[in-house]
Amino acid sequence: MLARLLSFTLYGIDARPVEVEVDISPGALPKTILVGLAEAAVRESTHRIERAIVNSGYVRCIDRIVINLSPADLPKEAASLDLPIALGILAASGQLDQELLSQYAAVGELALDGSLRPARGTLSMAMEARNHQQRGLLLPAENVREASVVEGVDIIPIQSLTEAVGFLNGQLPIEPAPFRWEEAVEEYGRYLIDYADVKGQEFAKRALTVAAAGSHHLLMIGPPGSGKTLLASRIPTILPSLSQDESLETTRIHSATGLLSNGESLILKRPFREPHHTVSEAGLVGGGSVPKPGEISLAHNGVLFLDELPEFNKRTLEVLRQPLESQNVTITRAIGSTTFPADFMLIAAMNPSPSGYGPEGGHRVNAQAMERYLSKISGPLLDRIDIHIEVPAVPFRELADKQEGTNSAQMKEQVLQAREIQERRFASAPNRINGRMTTRQIREHCKLTADAELFLKAAMEELGLSARAHDRILRVCRTIADLEASELITEIHLSEAVNYRSLDRKYWS
Repeated sequence: MLARLLSFTLYGIDARPVEVEVDISPGALPKTILVGLAEAAVRESTHRIERAIVNSGYVRCIDRIVINLSPADLPKEAASLDLPIALGILAASGQLDQELLSQYAAVGELALDGSLRPARGTLSMAMEARNHQQRGLLLPAENVREASVVEGVDIIPIQSLTEAVGFLNGQLPIEPAPFRWEEAVEEYGRYLIDYADVKGQEFAKRALTVAAAGSHHLLMIGPPGSGKTLLASRIPTILPSLSQDESLETTRIHSATGLLSNGESLILKRPFREPHHTVSEAGLVGGGSVPKPGEISLAHNGVLFLDELPEFNKRTLEVLRQPLESQNVTITRAIGSTTFPADFMLIAAMNPSPSGYGPEGGHRVNAQAMERYLSKISGPLLDRIDIHIEVPAVPFRELADKQEGTNSAQMKEQVLQAREIQERRFASAPNRINGRMTTRQIREHCKLTADAELFLKAAMEELGLSARAHDRILRVCRTIADLEASELITEIHLSEAVNYRSLDRKYWS
């Protein structure tokens, strides 16, 4: 007897459909054959499934079982195919009614007692089930909050193999899991940190407001203890809240890598990723025999913070150059290629020298050691960072000041006003923020006054800026003007933007 049902496996962050076919025929000896390019975790599943069936109270099949996972050329590497294989065996052996098998897909890893364990990437699987016009998807109960955000497909929470069989036989009615956006935002969408926690550093807060308003990349240079990490970690609190589409896209990536918190249905806060400086190239941009997303994709729609920038391997940093321009990364392997989204704000922090201090303030610095230290950051990478600022040590009078400085709510209000202007400006364009403007958009929307043009020409010649730096200055200018609700870019706006580009010449000239 033959049984068929639909399941899914992950390839990168995408769910690929897998048709599970189980055929049982008389044989001299019991034997189970699994075909269809199954990896080790799937090949080993036959022993788990056999004991799960018996321990759930069903009859073990003593005939010849052939399990085919189609398409045959797609690698299947996750244990989440346990449940559909077990259901297929029970259906083919006559212990499960096949009427609903064509309407419901199934995903889940089985324990030996027949209970279900959570799977990775169930949000992508639910979206793919909807695309294949499935009525519903049977999932481990731990995954239903994540998958229930997908409309148009019933997400059925299953605790065990026995429950799945009871539901498909029509003996156990189970209501689809509901999703309530407001409850999710209330539970997971609030921040516990604020820029009010940071004493002083009003100049840095202004630069961060500009960066957040236009999604510009930013580099902070300063001595240890000046607050660089505090400033960077609070950037998500001033960025616009994730839209539903952005939340779904971000959640897909985190779900595929198993990084969703227990019970968390959606990523509702901007991601903030802070990889250690020993991270590998594959860890940063993604990789593996079956491609998996790296830190730049996990930071998609959020912030990638690289602390102690010169301590990173130079080759590792150089692989950032292409994703910073294209906002995605393509990983190619022999079995195929996959593209991961990587639209993030890069925030980097570093000391001016190996000792942590620059020559200012009477500190003795070895000039050659400082030059070697700074040379780890290449010119092309610096050119791709729009804003460079110094973050000096905070004096005692500011630390002891009882008056609260600029807080996140005040900064976010400015950011949202600037973003509204950009939304109207780029209403018909794919790029909706100043930091991602194309060359043509720069020419169209970055109109300078006559005095500003003369000022920019003088700055370009004096600082020796590249054509890329020229375009990035104009993008930052446009954002500064938007913060002031000004249509024209004046000399004042340009002066502030050029000031944000002077440090690379101070330290790397």
